Amino acid sequence: MRAVFFLAAACTLTAAQDPREIVRRSVQLMDHNLAIARNYTFLERSETRELDSAAHVKSRKIMLYDVTMLEGSPYRRLVGKDDHPLSPEEERTEQKKLADSIAQRRKETPAERARRIADWEKKRQREREPLDEVPDGFNFRIAGEEQIDGRAAWIVEGTPRPGYHARSSLAKLFPKFRGKLWIDKADYQWVRTEAEVTDNISWGLFVARLSKGARLNVQMTRVNDEVWLPKRIEAKASARLALVKKYNIEADTSFSNYRKFQVESRVVAATPQP
Repeated sequence: MRAVFFLAAACTLTAAQDPREIVRRSVQLMDHNLAIARNYTFLERSETRELDSAAHVKSRKIMLYDVTMLEGSPYRRLVGKDDHPLSPEEERTEQKKLADSIAQRRKETPAERARRIADWEKKRQREREPLDEVPDGFNFRIAGEEQIDGRAAWIVEGTPRPGYHARSSLAKLFPKFRGKLWIDKADYQWVRTEAEVTDNISWGLFVARLSKGARLNVQMTRVNDEVWLPKRIEAKASARLALVKKYNIEADTSFSNYRKFQVESRVVAATPQP
C-alpha cells in the first residue's frame, strides 16, 4: 500500500511538471477567467509610435479610453488625447456619441439586443480559438521558475511543433512564431507572454507583410484576488503595405483603474452642452 501511494504521488508530480499539461490546463481555465473579466470596467491608454529608419520617433499618438459594459456589450469612450483632457468641443462630441449609443441600445427589441451581444461573443470566440490549439501546436520545455509580484510562476518556452495541422486560420501561423510563457503555479494563468515572429508573414498577394523579428509582450495582473486582467501590452514590428511603404511601429497599451461593474448599474450620459 505504501509503494502504491508513493507511485501515485510520483505520477502526480510528473504530470504537474509536464510542460504541455501545464499549458493545456492553463488554456482550459481561460474561459472561467474571461467570464469574470467581463464584469470589470477600466481605463485603456494606447500609445502608437512610428519610427524612422534610424529608430527615432517620427510621430506619436496617445489615446485614453474608458471601457465599460453598456447594455450587454462593451463601449469604448474617448476621454483623453496625448495625455491631456479632451477639449470642450471634443468632450461634447464624445458625450453625444455615448448618449446616442445608450438611446439606440435601450430601444432595441429583445431579438436585436440578443443579436448584438451574440456578435460580440462570436468575435471574442474567434480571438479565443487559436489559443485552444497552443498545447498541441508547439513543443514545450520548462526553462525555470520566477517570482512575479510575489507569486511563483513556471517559465515555459514554446517552439513550433513540426507536422501540426492547424484548424483555425490564425493557428496556421504558429510555425512562424516562438514564445515564452510565465504561468502562475497556483492559478495556472498566463502572467506574462512573450512572442517573436521568426519569418515574414504576408496577407494577400500585394496587401501587407509583417517582417521577421516582430515582438509582442503581454503582462497580466491579479485583481481583487479573483481574476487576471491585462496590465500592459507592448508590440514592436516592421510592416510593409502593398509592398511599397514600410512602417516601423511601436505600440504600448496599458490598463488601469479596474472597477467591478454591477449588473444592475447603467451608464448615464451627461447632457451635451450647447
